[in-house]
Amino acid sequence: MLSAFANCLKIPELRQRIFFTLGLIFVARVGAVLPLPGIDPTGLQAFFASQAALGGGSLLGLYDMFTGGALLKGAIFGLGVMPYISASIIFQLLTPVVPSLARLQLEGDVGRQKLNQYTRYATIVVCVVQAMLLVFALTKNPGSLMPGYDVRTFGPIVIVGSSWFLFTSTIFLTAGTMILMWLGEQITQRGVGNGISVLITVGILADLPQAIVQAYHLFRKPIGSTGPDLGLAQAALMISLLLAVVAGIVAVTQATRKIPVQYAKRVVGRKVYGGQTSFLPLKVNYSGVMPVIFSSAILVFPQQIFAYLGAATNYRFFQDAAMYLMPGAATYYVLYGFLIFAFSYFWVSIMFKPIQIADDLKKNGGYIPGVRPGQPTGQFLDFVMTRLTFAGAIFLLGIALFPNFLNHAYHVPYGIALFFGGTGTLISVGVVLDTMRQIETFLLQRHYDGFLKKGRIRGRSDARLSQALDVAEVQGVGALWLPLGILFSIGMVAWALRNFS
Repeated sequence: MLSAFANCLKIPELRQRIFFTLGLIFVARVGAVLPLPGIDPTGLQAFFASQAALGGGSLLGLYDMFTGGALLKGAIFGLGVMPYISASIIFQLLTPVVPSLARLQLEGDVGRQKLNQYTRYATIVVCVVQAMLLVFALTKNPGSLMPGYDVRTFGPIVIVGSSWFLFTSTIFLTAGTMILMWLGEQITQRGVGNGISVLITVGILADLPQAIVQAYHLFRKPIGSTGPDLGLAQAALMISLLLAVVAGIVAVTQATRKIPVQYAKRVVGRKVYGGQTSFLPLKVNYSGVMPVIFSSAILVFPQQIFAYLGAATNYRFFQDAAMYLMPGAATYYVLYGFLIFAFSYFWVSIMFKPIQIADDLKKNGGYIPGVRPGQPTGQFLDFVMTRLTFAGAIFLLGIALFPNFLNHAYHVPYGIALFFGGTGTLISVGVVLDTMRQIETFLLQRHYDGFLKKGRIRGRSDARLSQALDVAEVQGVGALWLPLGILFSIGMVAWALRNFS
């Protein structure tokens, strides 16, 4: 595998794509630390530090995880790419329902380009609405967005005039999301991996160094701190548990049920077509991480509403209802599990079309051995996918609840427990696997060994590879390194002054 990573830099086109992706990721991280004019994020960060155990379970904590900490820093990329993802999900759900959108999806590349354009327009609308609501809540009443936030204790978040700040911050946050969306599209076209997914994964992994430091302090307490040190046995157990969780996620993410498909022979003139045997792969975790995202977002809204009503009316009923929906309560885990199962089946019912697959097999002369073509094939595929979805939903439920279990049962800090499962780990593992598959495709096309094979390297000559490159595109990428180098140098100097002065 190490030789495969070294071979990535021997292919000029792949090397340019990797460096281009790293450069745009650096731009995204710079925008995640540039604060909005008029915001003092110190109080916001102090509030979440005081409630570290519940920060990841709140709506703002979940949103901040996807933005890579940009929201708590009050950065111009504070909304992240979540508005674009929300708009994409809306159109995915509307496509099977609205006939005009369904026709566009069947028109090929032209239709998909129109759908992408509509998604961009919807992203702007979602950005403006979310930015205005967020800025208005932070300005007027931060406690409505974060129950328990006291301005007298943590200080105001907005330190300038409200009207002008609302206008400018809405523009900055909307522009920041559109820039991130453009960066993601550029990574997809000219870089490696799916750009939007890569940006989300980098944002999630941005908290990894801090989690490593916290984990180190669990086993080696700083001088002057109280509490016993954990031993080497506990450290080895935690590392083994992390590896087991990641291995389990990889196994279930790649697991498929292969349905055998036999194609009948056809005689056209003097030639015989068909007769081969293939298979239809059905993923165990077909819905991916979407049920966990939907369940986390939807379950938080009632808790926020009850907490706000309890603080405003001082009724015990609303306060108790908010407590029952907090992470750690039994009702929270019951509702969370129910929503994960419901959204798993809902997502499969929208995206997986067994009748259409059965019709396509029948038109191409294919059939499943032992199953009649047509409607019986569709019923068989629906039955198999229903059982697979049940297994995938159980897997998602276990992975989603495991960080909360470590946090509440064994008092592992949430910043550490977050990497033992949950939404972030599911997304990160899936994106890393997809990116590695794309890189391996480049390697195999150039007759290099991939990540899963060993042997003698058989590379093509540099002359043949250089002919396949777009020279103008490579020159355009090269012009990006000077400003990126300047920004990187400034960031390193600022980091050294802050940590060593």
